[in-house]
Amino acid sequence: MMRLSRYGGNPNIAVFATANESLALTAADASPEFERTLGEVLGVDVVKLSVGGSFVVGSLVAMNSNGAMVSMLADDGEIARISARIPCTRLDDRLNAAGNNILVNDHGAIVNPDYSKRILDQIQDVLGVEAVPSLIGGINTVGSVCRVTNKGCICHMDASDEEIALIKDVLKVDAVRTTVNHGVRAVGAGVIANSKGAVIGDETTPIEMGKVEDGLALY
Repeated sequence: MMRLSRYGGNPNIAVFATANESLALTAADASPEFERTLGEVLGVDVVKLSVGGSFVVGSLVAMNSNGAMVSMLADDGEIARISARIPCTRLDDRLNAAGNNILVNDHGAIVNPDYSKRILDQIQDVLGVEAVPSLIGGINTVGSVCRVTNKGCICHMDASDEEIALIKDVLKVDAVRTTVNHGVRAVGAGVIANSKGAVIGDETTPIEMGKVEDGLALY
């Protein structure tokens, strides 16, 4: 299932929410309609919260079915709310926008190559998968330029053949290059998805929607 949506007038909806196979986290001020759309399309429970007092939850949290990496800006109460649903750990690094810097599904993770080995080990421990550092499309914030599920991946138009091969090797899915929201190459900001569905920024064109459907194998 796919559905177009926007968050408070903004088509970059994945800045404000993230999801795994059973849970979506979204900003505390999300509208009832946006919350309902996430639940229906993705088949998940939805938890509304802030991270470090900020509503850019999708940028600050990376999660799969095993756990969640959360910005070190998160306070104890926010960590407790997430921990009540899924194991989580603060990302103890200056590059703490976990959702932007970590591309992860239940098979593997590709992460910002500027992370140290200590942070790579932390990511692997919490998310329970191998974490491989790499650029995608020449960009280090790999979570912002791709969206991956357990069935497929969409990625930045400038992703090289070698990077597409790396996605297949590490994340165990095929990848399709596309844009969203009428030409935006940071596809990770425009799509919230799991293996059951995708919520897509509402400026996305029909051609782009077809690419998202193919890339995420939403047949």
